[in-house]
Amino acid sequence: MRDAPSRHYISSAVVLTRPAAMDGVAALIAGMDGVEVHAAVGGKIVVVIEGASSGMLGDRLAQISVLDGVMAANMVFEHMETEEATGHDGHSDAA
Repeated sequence: MRDAPSRHYISSAVVLTRPAAMDGVAALIAGMDGVEVHAAVGGKIVVVIEGASSGMLGDRLAQISVLDGVMAANMVFEHMETEEATGHDGHSDAA
């Protein structure tokens, strides 16, 4: 019997903050599950968000957008990867 293919979603986003709030906002974002801060300069924070569904990514971005000091949070890119399904023996069904 085959297991359903597993999907993994990843997106990047730019978060615009008040310059004085940037460090605090970046620290809050870095503490969120499934989120990595890659850069924070001049009131702009670049983040990568990962999760099991597109909706999960959107929910996380919505949480970021309402943080105190955030003026805007915009998704830049979204991508989905599908892992190969495996049989019950754990081996790939691909030849």
